[in-house]
Amino acid sequence: MTTNGALLPVYGFIKPDADAHTMGIQSAAGLLRDCGYETVLADHAIERAFTACREEAAQKAILDWLVSNRITRLGVSYRLDAQDAVRLVGTLVEMLKKGNHLFFQGGAVDYLFFGGLPASCKAIEKEFRGLVHCFSGGESARETLEKMGVPEDRIPVDILENSQYDQTRLAFGRDIVRSGNYLNMAPSPEVSYPAFGTRRDTVELRLASRRERPWEDKGGTPPLIRVHMGPFSSDKKRIDSVYDCMRWAKQLADTGYTDILSLGTSQLTQSNFGEDWEGRLNGGGVPVNSPEEFRMIYDAARPMLVRTYAGTKRISELAAMYEDTLNIVWHALSFWWFNLLDERGPYDLLTNLREHFETLRFISASGKAFEANVSHHFAFRGCDDVTYIASVYLICKLAKKLGIRTFILQNMLNTPRATWGLQDLAKSRALLKMTGALCDDHFQVLLQPRAGLDYFKPDPEEAKAQLAAVTCLMDDIDPLNTASPPLIHVVSYSEASHLATPSVIDESIRITLYTLKSWREARRRGDIEDMNRHEEVRGRTMSLYNEATALVRAMEKAIPSLYTPEGLFLVFAAGFFPVPYLWRERETFQHAISWQTRLIRGGMHVIDPESGKPMSMDQRIAIAASHMDDARRLLMEQPQQKHYD
Repeated sequence: MTTNGALLPVYGFIKPDADAHTMGIQSAAGLLRDCGYETVLADHAIERAFTACREEAAQKAILDWLVSNRITRLGVSYRLDAQDAVRLVGTLVEMLKKGNHLFFQGGAVDYLFFGGLPASCKAIEKEFRGLVHCFSGGESARETLEKMGVPEDRIPVDILENSQYDQTRLAFGRDIVRSGNYLNMAPSPEVSYPAFGTRRDTVELRLASRRERPWEDKGGTPPLIRVHMGPFSSDKKRIDSVYDCMRWAKQLADTGYTDILSLGTSQLTQSNFGEDWEGRLNGGGVPVNSPEEFRMIYDAARPMLVRTYAGTKRISELAAMYEDTLNIVWHALSFWWFNLLDERGPYDLLTNLREHFETLRFISASGKAFEANVSHHFAFRGCDDVTYIASVYLICKLAKKLGIRTFILQNMLNTPRATWGLQDLAKSRALLKMTGALCDDHFQVLLQPRAGLDYFKPDPEEAKAQLAAVTCLMDDIDPLNTASPPLIHVVSYSEASHLATPSVIDESIRITLYTLKSWREARRRGDIEDMNRHEEVRGRTMSLYNEATALVRAMEKAIPSLYTPEGLFLVFAAGFFPVPYLWRERETFQHAISWQTRLIRGGMHVIDPESGKPMSMDQRIAIAASHMDDARRLLMEQPQQKHYD
């Protein structure tokens, strides 16, 4: 690729295979492609070589990959241990120097950059003194591109544009943090009912009691607060991290700000529960490995409601164990994800779908609520806004068909990070309109918004302001309803820098609750724009609703068995849900990755490659439908089918 006769740089991205974090790479690569650059992502073989990069054969494989793909700018991602990060980058730099691959040696590689935790970035900047440019998280799209050496005249105007609504919310958040008044925010009014804190307690009972105790001074109904916690230290014995988790749970229970504790367990807990973990990498998260340890954490956490991650194998068996040990408040499944597609589990896609169907039937029989961890995982892989909506709608409808009575609608905002708040409002409202049509006396949908995983900056004061700003966004989804949102997943402001301790979690909740009351008060006074009447949001909401509805109808027509494991497999294989940044199984699911998506005015769109403009839904449906024969052939090649009613 050339510009003005000169070759454009080719950007390569690499990470070790032990690190499952891919969102930073996918986001950066997507931005570069929008600017017209070629990007090359290391495949699994090269990732394994990078993990073993001190070995001569591994170094040869990496350098061959670099040369054969004409890579001139190389990015490394590593979100785990800082010392390991310095070692990996150091080994890479030395092998590049040894082969005279760096620009000051006359080589092709003129730019090195690293993305990771702040501690890793600080250590690498000190060690390599300007040779490696670092990204510690929270950079804007413009900052990201500039750091990667992209000149401003190559950055599309859509990326450079800002939203006044986003600036207003952030300024409001900075004022709240600067004042410090949020520090005096008390926990939500206490709730009390016979089952409170017992094994008979449920999210439905907790919510009904909370609605009977609104804030004074017209502040509306406080939401139930869910937080994530998962202490782990590689310097401690496994069981000591479990004991830390118990202590932290007790602290959160005593302060009273948290209603629902979500245990962030180790990947080994999810994939190898009850097995011998000797020599295995934990990968972060509290390393629970026995039912008794879960029971101890549950006892320490009371009266909070408790939940945890689903397993990635023996999924229904673990769900039953969570019922027995945690009285799990709700279960969560991801259907298309946490399997070989993202290397988070051992199952192929169809087997994973079958396991999740079986588990969903168990959840239905238990009477517990159910949460779909679906739409944001598509967003992590570059999907458009319509896919975000339609994917979770399918699972919501499936849940109702299988007898679920309460559906927890997790809605991850700021994903991708450059999404405008106006677009998040439209996406959220279209999602509520579609899923709301499924509600009746036997089925309810509870909105649970949250900040994006990649949203926060490492600077704590700026991150606190961002947390306040996203809280305003949550309240504007349904601004005339002071009982909405009924649930909020509070992501701690330390997300980009360090593990959230109980004190950080409680401070994050104080910011959230204080901002919620303050934003509502500002709305009553007329100090902020009435987002219920915002014309651009209204127009985009209806457009998304109409397109998502058309897409669902087309899938239901093309796949009569849509609400089965085989049906959802066909949806993915035919490419009805675009995932251009899919990390694994790309050759198998070629139709899923063969789309171009791009951020336009803060919203994600599928792009017509010929015109460079958003593709019409009719054209998109026709393309996916034309792949159905290929999808059916792929389905026939899968493991022995298991049929569902």
